[in-house]
Amino acid sequence: MMNFGKTALRGAAFAFAIFAVPMAAVPYTGQAFADATVKIVVNKTPITNDDIAKRVAFLKLQRQSGNLNEKAREQLVDEVLKREEIGRVKMSVSTDEVDAAFARFAGNNKMKPEQLTKVLSQAGVGADHFKAFIAVQMSWPRLVNARYGARGKMSNQDLVTRLKERGDKPVTTEYFLQQVIFVIPESKRNSITGKRKSEAEASRKRYPGCDQAMTFAATMRDVAIKDLGRILAPELPEDWKALVEKTKEGGTTGTRVTEKGVEYLAICKQRQVSDDYAAEMVFKSEDLMKAKNGENPNEKKYMDELRKKAQIVNTLY
Repeated sequence: MMNFGKTALRGAAFAFAIFAVPMAAVPYTGQAFADATVKIVVNKTPITNDDIAKRVAFLKLQRQSGNLNEKAREQLVDEVLKREEIGRVKMSVSTDEVDAAFARFAGNNKMKPEQLTKVLSQAGVGADHFKAFIAVQMSWPRLVNARYGARGKMSNQDLVTRLKERGDKPVTTEYFLQQVIFVIPESKRNSITGKRKSEAEASRKRYPGCDQAMTFAATMRDVAIKDLGRILAPELPEDWKALVEKTKEGGTTGTRVTEKGVEYLAICKQRQVSDDYAAEMVFKSEDLMKAKNGENPNEKKYMDELRKKAQIVNTLY
């Protein structure tokens, strides 16, 4: 897997897909939850009637329909299992991240965090319940991607199954890339970025090819060359993907200002490939695209595994 340094996570402005529309105004019924009764036990973790009532109120805010009590129970069981797994592998987001997401959500609904807290309280949900939901919503995708994402290896059985489902082995583009960095010290970022960008653009026209790149860089000041090796199209970071794909072999991409300085990539070689590793990368890319649309099949696979091992008891009282 290549490393271009820190690449910005697109879509970092956190948004909940379930809140694609503004929250509905649901009056608080004034129901008391002091007599909390355990309704479900998940691996020794209790879910009470208080928890269920808050989730039902939360579902009403989302304008969901159907059997809200049953939906609430199912969601809460899943969240207990997710929270336990997140804690086991130590991949929980921080309290600060949750608070920041809470504030962003308030802003998206034209409210301050204090106003959102009041609305949630009046609706019978409560800010703590919502923040617990946020923590799982933020942490769980990280855990799924860590296990099934581009860095994890797909099992042979999964690969064989996907190939059978597809009917043929996918084809993708293989690149051999070189990274050219016109370094900018942090202390001079504001003063010389424009100058360095002009120098980088000028050098692209004189780039002698990957074999002579080191010698070429030595003729300029503070220019670093890094061989990135073999990279398949699905592995390209989003920041570079479009630039690389429209550049021909032997050419250089447009420049980008990054945390390191001004950069561009040289396409040393490229060709179409169809092997097991290429197929794996294509399948993972397809899965990640589905995940962006809320359809990550690996989430269901993971949850099915957790539910199969879990002890879930519905109490009789």
